[in-house]
Amino acid sequence: MTNALTISGLTKTYKDFILDHVSFAVPSGSIVGLIGENGAGKSTTINASLGLIQKEDGIISVLGKEKLDRDIKEQIGVVFDGSNYPEILSPQKLNRVMKNIYKSWDEQAYFRLLKQFSLPSDKQIKQFSKGMKMKLAITAAFSHHSKLLILDEATSGLDPVVRDDILDMLLDFVQDEEHSILVSSHITSDLEKIADYIVLIHKGKVIFSKPKDELTEQYGIIKCGAAQFDALDKSDIIVYRKMDYEWQILVSDREKMQKKYPKAMVVPATIDEIMLLYVKGEK
Repeated sequence: MTNALTISGLTKTYKDFILDHVSFAVPSGSIVGLIGENGAGKSTTINASLGLIQKEDGIISVLGKEKLDRDIKEQIGVVFDGSNYPEILSPQKLNRVMKNIYKSWDEQAYFRLLKQFSLPSDKQIKQFSKGMKMKLAITAAFSHHSKLLILDEATSGLDPVVRDDILDMLLDFVQDEEHSILVSSHITSDLEKIADYIVLIHKGKVIFSKPKDELTEQYGIIKCGAAQFDALDKSDIIVYRKMDYEWQILVSDREKMQKKYPKAMVVPATIDEIMLLYVKGEK
């Protein structure tokens, strides 16, 4: 399987933060969810991948090339949280601007998506709600035949109906296996719906990069008291967290743990809970 994006040993040092040899891939035809708390390094990783900041070390390959030349940039659709375009433009005027930027700009696809999203083509973008601005950004990213979409917190602050529309579009986009998506999001329930792989970044390091199904179908949390915790085989514990009334222990095979510890309560783990345990738990 080829990769749409490969990041290997990516390093960037700031005064109070280090992106420390980050490595993961976005396989062609897949959606990869990038998770982590604020300041973990998600946006720095995305900005380095797009050539917006200078990396110190590491190799980034986009659509098979290490150099982000004009042809490669044509094939990347980017959506950032917030305003993506000058607010004085209308979608109609934005169309003219985009025609000059992208050789592959598809005017028909653009206006078809504006209609699908009920976006007025003659209103200034500054009059749009946050959800409308996001739909416009995604419409533009879809309208120049991108092969790789990179979305940085693109669904945050949107109402559930708009988010659902956008998630459906993203799923449709990767159906042909030529298209791929890297999406960073705080809304892990969105990623549970659409992602094939999850990458967790914490304090500038990749903690894991795993298939989403492995996390949601196999991982589990043992909830128990102190005596039961002391009796556990420590090699079964990935991370643990002591709460007020119980211990929570992350394990990688919940069915096996339920058989091994029949008196313990072993429950499925959400992506959110897995992230919280890694970030706040102890080894």
